[in-house]
Amino acid sequence: MPIDQREFRAALGHFATGITVVTARAKNGELLGITANSFNSVSLVPPLVLFSLDRRALSLAAFEEAGGFAINVLDDTQSDLSRNFARAMGDKWSGVDYEQWETGSPILTSCLANFDCRTYAIHDGGDHRIFIGEVLRFSAQPEGNPLLYFRGGYAALK
Repeated sequence: MPIDQREFRAALGHFATGITVVTARAKNGELLGITANSFNSVSLVPPLVLFSLDRRALSLAAFEEAGGFAINVLDDTQSDLSRNFARAMGDKWSGVDYEQWETGSPILTSCLANFDCRTYAIHDGGDHRIFIGEVLRFSAQPEGNPLLYFRGGYAALK
């Protein structure tokens, strides 16, 4: 019996996830940024993390060619930032503060955590591409709560 995609997606939404903005600098210098909740740790030695990107994403080829990316973990005050980078088009970078570390990927300031990664591998994953990154540098704030995604919307720790 085939799986109903809408029901499958709704069932997956019962797993609460944190929200990140994944950023990179394209080969032509353009700044890239997407909202993603597909972030995961992979390995401590070497330090590896992953995210996945839909094959239909307009920025897919640029992320594949960038050679690195940053994972910016959002806190519970940054839902506007999440919405901003969830848009497919438009100027996502207007008024957004960032710095650059080793890879040149934009590191968003005031996030709960940041991971600057060199692309380690890219794998096929059905209708997504799975990006594995070797963490070159990271930061984490001692205080703050995550911005969560649950059942199709933002959620908070109680």
